[in-house]
Amino acid sequence: QSEKQTMSSAAPSNANDGCVGPTSQEAGKAAACAGCPNQGACSTGSFSSPAAVAAKEKEKANLHNALSEVSHVVLVLSGKGGVGKSTVSTQVAQSLSSRGYSVGLLDVDICGPSIPRMAGVLGREVHQSQSGWTPVYANPNLAVMSISFLLEEGDAAVVWRGPRKNGLIKQFLTETDWGVGGLDYLIIDTPPGTSDEHISIVQYLNDARSSGQGASGAIVVTTPEEVSLADVRKELNFCKKTSVPVLGVIENMSGLQTRVSDMRFMNDESSDCTSDVL
Repeated sequence: QSEKQTMSSAAPSNANDGCVGPTSQEAGKAAACAGCPNQGACSTGSFSSPAAVAAKEKEKANLHNALSEVSHVVLVLSGKGGVGKSTVSTQVAQSLSSRGYSVGLLDVDICGPSIPRMAGVLGREVHQSQSGWTPVYANPNLAVMSISFLLEEGDAAVVWRGPRKNGLIKQFLTETDWGVGGLDYLIIDTPPGTSDEHISIVQYLNDARSSGQGASGAIVVTTPEEVSLADVRKELNFCKKTSVPVLGVIENMSGLQTRVSDMRFMNDESSDCTSDVL
């Protein structure tokens, strides 16, 4: 496998781009292995030992069982922060749930979760049972899961390295009880960039849905300025490298035109004061 090819689905979540896979004869020796934190382990065969292979197969089975009743998984991505990914994720989820679909909204922005506020469920708590974490319901058809529900203080900083964040994402995927009958759609709101969380979520989905495409597709969000577009082009390249279909690109905050006569103005007492303003 060349460096330009997609990363092996068996690669560790923190592996370099172009990883040949820990079971390859070139593991730890290929050009793509240079600088990888797993290079030493791969070269000694630690990842290909019987115990490591068995653990990997168990992880795949857990992911497959947890997501076997999820029909479609949609990632919401952007290379740039602040472009409205969480807003788009929430609006897509609310729209689908209003049409009668069973929808899950998963917030994997570990360090900056904003889905609970967007979905109107801020301050709620999840509960753990024998079947796993019970998500918070924004409406009867929309279940929401976020690290925000697990924090004792809303303003607490999550200062975690990549492996710990990836471990929580895997827990979200394997231990959230989305309810009887599963989900028609799982919308996943991601942090900006193309780093550990993105690589891990794609690999976990590929492992969970090995019989077909891991993620059903991605919605990529941008704003009109070139600063945002430059990073979004990188995100599109990420989707191409990881074989995630792009469902569409949303240009957010591009402008709004409306007639003044169609506008309504409210005062501090929430009373209509349009006639006074106009």
